[in-house]
Amino acid sequence: MKDLIIQKIKERFADSVIEFSDFRNDLSVLLKKEAIHDVALFLRDDADLKCDMCKDATAIDWARRKNRFTVVYHIYSFKNNIELRLKADLDESDLNTVSLVSVWKSAEWYERETFDMYGINYVNHPDLRRIYLPEEFEYYPLRKDFPLLGIPGSLPLPKSEN
Repeated sequence: MKDLIIQKIKERFADSVIEFSDFRNDLSVLLKKEAIHDVALFLRDDADLKCDMCKDATAIDWARRKNRFTVVYHIYSFKNNIELRLKADLDESDLNTVSLVSVWKSAEWYERETFDMYGINYVNHPDLRRIYLPEEFEYYPLRKDFPLLGIPGSLPLPKSEN
């Protein structure tokens, strides 16, 4: 099945694929960020592949790479019982990528979480706002440059009733 996925993506999106990797039996496709929506639609709608579920979406902060962030979608095909990852690199100067909520509704909350924790902006997301932290919080806690102990005074804590 993995060979079929690779073959079909190569045939249709050869100019958009940066690399395929299969590490410990986990298939990943690194794409140009402009192509991620089209590839996602293709994987969902192709009769042989039917990747009909987004199980998770997140990001990686590489800290010192040219393309500092990578967005990652874990998608699944019930028909074929196979999971794969769609990835796209983002430069720190442009943290915008297209939302995949129009492809998989389940991506909505995952993208909100990634926005809240990393500051990735999902263009065309129906409700992109913080999910854990207050809207006025100006930091992104899962970025590598965020201090492990937090930033004193950046988030007001509830008062003790003692």
